[in-house]
Formats: sequence, structure tokens, C-alpha cells
Amino acid sequence: MSESEGAVRAELGELTGAHGNSAIGAPNARDAVRALRPSQIREVANAGFGVPDVLPFWFGESDRVTPAFIRDAASRALADGATFYTHNLGIAPLRSALARYVSALHGETSADHIAVTSAGVNALMLAAQLVAGAGDRVVAVTPLWPNLVEIPKILGASVETVSLTYGEQGWTLDLDRLLAALTPDTRMLMINSPNNPTGWTMTRDQQRTVLEHCRKHGIWIIADEVYERLYYGDHGSVAPSFLDLATRDERVIAVNSFSKAWLMTGWRLGWLTAPTRLMDDLGKLVEYNTSCAPSFVQQAGIVAVEEGEKFTQSLVHDLRASRDHLVSALQTIDGVDVRAPDGAMYLFFSLPGSARSLDLCKQLVREAHLGLAPGSAFGAEGEGFVRWCYACDPARLDVGVERLRAFLAAK
Repeated sequence: MSESEGAVRAELGELTGAHGNSAIGAPNARDAVRALRPSQIREVANAGFGVPDVLPFWFGESDRVTPAFIRDAASRALADGATFYTHNLGIAPLRSALARYVSALHGETSADHIAVTSAGVNALMLAAQLVAGAGDRVVAVTPLWPNLVEIPKILGASVETVSLTYGEQGWTLDLDRLLAALTPDTRMLMINSPNNPTGWTMTRDQQRTVLEHCRKHGIWIIADEVYERLYYGDHGSVAPSFLDLATRDERVIAVNSFSKAWLMTGWRLGWLTAPTRLMDDLGKLVEYNTSCAPSFVQQAGIVAVEEGEKFTQSLVHDLRASRDHLVSALQTIDGVDVRAPDGAMYLFFSLPGSARSLDLCKQLVREAHLGLAPGSAFGAEGEGFVRWCYACDPARLDVGVERLRAFLAAK
């Protein structure tokens, strides 16, 4: 080694920072990012690349394309030149349309309480950035889509989880346990209902109790309600919502998306319903994240909200039928334990081998050409289960069931 090389190496040693990384020699992301969980759903999907005829039930989307009336609206908007920046919080006609939509479902809501975002997951990140930061304590109800648990960690917050329990009634919440976790030093509760992956849906009485408790202690509620229209319970065409109970200017932020009720997963369009006092600061965050949602996509969103109710009701009817069909089919397989959930578009169930769900799902891809999501992708509380997205043609579900049946019979 030359004298000059030795000097460079010595200098690199002196530049080692507080995180143990050389400022020049080890270009790592910061520790909070490196500690994030990778997606095990994606890991299973990656294992399916190159495997012929895999049935992919692992992702949370329908196998149907976005309805033509929405696609046509986007085409018209593009033809009309809707390709420019918009207001950070969304174009006024879409905010007004969403305010009318939310008002019809949950009570009077003005456009001043609505912010348009670049997808529901972007809305979740923005909501968390608004109210949580380094050192804050966050509580989340699990099993849960990992984004909700990991987003606060990106911001330097700590996350404590309260798990649902599985039994004869399917997935249920121990309300006393959740309330005990919501201590006065808690900054934020993140709750997803109807829930991904379990389909569990919070009751209005449970929401009322949690809301009163959070009011008492000044705890923010971030309510992920993107599956609210995919609901099969006894309260009509929408799941119980914190917006049914809370005033629009208290510590409740409801997150929603166009992805599920209108099959617009690839469009990346969502919205927040939040206190007006947050809107100026939310506009800053949108500017520094994405600036705005695409103009032509927002134009399509107006049509989805204003003309899509018949489609959404038909979609939910079909999803209920697919849910019931798949539950009945799976219950004929020895060793499968499954219950029909009240919401979302997933079955989260146990079967032989699911105690090591990631290994099982990879094996199912290789040997049965069947793509399911491992329960461990949704946290330690999900281990022992797998998730099956049933948003597809029942005939396709039947093929998947027979592949699973043959796989288990060969063990």
C-alpha cells in the first residue's frame, strides 16, 4: 500500500460517524430506514417469477380493470390538456365532489376538510408526518398491512402493537387491552377498519369508546378507511367510521383511496378528511412530497365519485359472493380453519404448515403454482395464517382451491 493510500484510509477511519458508518466509505441509509421490514408479500411474488401458470392471490387488488367510464374520463382530460400542476390539496371540483360523497356517508363535511393525495399510502404518510415525529409513541392494532406500522418508524417514532385475537367468532378486538395501551403519553393511534389482512371491522360502539378515550388524553386517531365500502355487515353500504362520531375539527384524520371502491389501484389517487387547522401545513407537506396528484387522474376521480355508486354497489355484491364461495370451498379441506369476515377482500386463515407462513407460501408457489401472502408479512401477530385475496372470478378461486387441496393431500 502506498503512502497516499494509507493516508486516505486513515482519513476514512476518522470520518466514521455516530452511526458507525464511514461518511465516505459506507454510503448506507440512516438506521431507521435500514431497520424497516422488507415486504414478505413481494418476496413470495418474486419467488413466482418464471414459474408458469401461477395464480397470484397475494396482492390486494382485483383482477378486473378500472371501469370504462373512469378510463374514458381520464382520456378526455388528457385530450383536453389536463397535464399541468394543480393546487397542492387538489382541484376544487374534486375536493367538492369528495366533500359531498363523505357528507352522504358520514355527515356534513366541507371541501375545506378534504385534501387530495397521490394514493392512499401517500395519505397515510402525510397524516403521520403531520402529527408524529422522533420520540413519539404510536399504537397500532395488528395484524396489519405493514405500511401503517413502518411509516411512524421512518419518522423516528416508536410503535406498540395491540393484536386482534382469533377464535370461534373470527378476528375480534380486546377493547380493554387497546385502551390500556392508549396511555396519556401516546401521540397517535393507527387503526385500519375494515382491516387488511383479517377483514375485521370495528363496531360503532368500540369506535365511540376509543374516541372518548383519545379525546380525554389528546391522542390523534389516524383511521385507515380505504375498505369502508367493501363491507358486508348490518350497517348498510358502508362500514362504521370514526367520521360518524367525531366532529370534523378534532384529532381525527380519516384516510381513503380510490383504489378499492372503484378499482383504481394503478391510478394512485387518495384523500384525507382532516381538521381545517391542518390544511395549510398539509399543503406544505404535499408540496415537499409530490406537489400534487396528476391533473387528469383527478378529473377521472370526479367521475368515479359522482357516477360510480352503481358500480361500487355491484362490486361489493360480487365480492360478497366470492367471499362466501371461497369460504365454503376452503371449509371442505381438512386442516383449514377459516371464517367469513365482515369487510375488505381477504380471507386470513390457518392451514397445515402455516406456523411458518413464509416458507409455506414459497413452497405453494413452487409446488402448487398458488400465490398466497404469508401471515408474517403483517407482523408477528399474523404468523400462523395466510392471506388470500378473493377479488376475482369464482372459477379462478375454484382452481386455486383444488391446487391447495392437492398440495395438502400430498403432504
